[in-house]
Amino acid sequence: MEETLNGTIHPACLQEPPLAIDVIRQMDVFDFSLYSMLTLMSCISLLLYLEQCVFIYKKLPKPKKTTLIWTSGAAPVIAVMSCFGMWIPRAVMITDMTSNCYFAVVVYKILVLMIEELGGTNGFLERFTGETFLISTGPCCCCCRCLPRVPMSRRLLFWLKVGALQYAILKTVLSIVAVVLWTNGNFDLSDLEITGTAIWINPFIGVLTIISLWPVAIIFMNTNRYLRGLNMVPKYAMYQLVLVLSQLQTSIINILALDGTIACSPPFSSQARGSMLSQQMMIMEMFIICLVNRFLYRRTYDALPSEEQDNDQNAKFDEQKVLEEHDV
Repeated sequence: MEETLNGTIHPACLQEPPLAIDVIRQMDVFDFSLYSMLTLMSCISLLLYLEQCVFIYKKLPKPKKTTLIWTSGAAPVIAVMSCFGMWIPRAVMITDMTSNCYFAVVVYKILVLMIEELGGTNGFLERFTGETFLISTGPCCCCCRCLPRVPMSRRLLFWLKVGALQYAILKTVLSIVAVVLWTNGNFDLSDLEITGTAIWINPFIGVLTIISLWPVAIIFMNTNRYLRGLNMVPKYAMYQLVLVLSQLQTSIINILALDGTIACSPPFSSQARGSMLSQQMMIMEMFIICLVNRFLYRRTYDALPSEEQDNDQNAKFDEQKVLEEHDV
């Protein structure tokens, strides 16, 4: 009975991903049109990003423009790497590593961007030193409402930066280690045995991701009221969307492929087909995010008012409100 079942399985379903030339030879008109359209989307995303980089470099001051170029580049980098992974299935491990390492840096750069928008480290500390910050935010402690508010200080800000920076460093190191092990046949996502390397590296990277997202969420939740005029809220929303699509969506598709829910379709095995579908979806999603980011990042802003100006404006607003109520 087992021999009969094994005989019905197509040999390609048990093989590694096909070569790029084999993918091209198997294409029909629909597949070629789809691949061409997705490749065009990736190219447009890259061109829009490069034009946006030129605009930011010419129009914005130095420390800020470098951070903006980094943070706005997550979507086009992922789109281009997904395009390479779509055409060259055996390179998916390397393309995914490149995308994930770049996004790990973006997580840290988002935190730096919010601090720079508030006047840099010194300006941030002048504005918020002594003010208590809410730390019961996601993804670590959103349910722990009993946690006390913590006063902002230079030491706390340093540890928040370290919490976000560790992911950029360790994620890159672990990704390189995973690729080296993969080339030697020691790293396989489908190997869920306790002796496999993937079952140890991937959960550890997940823990590092959660730890790095927490400091960014703390800074955003406590300062977003000052940054609304700088479009920081939609920028943060786009960053969160890229995070969900590039990490959570990809993980769900990989799990479905490993479980056999995504069927094998020669020359693609179940796992290779799941990876291909993930790459194609990512290109379309990142293309849309690139268009939205163009409206958010390709513009100049007035400097954020100082704390004294904020207090003066609030005082004038309160005085005007009192006079209006008195007139009524």
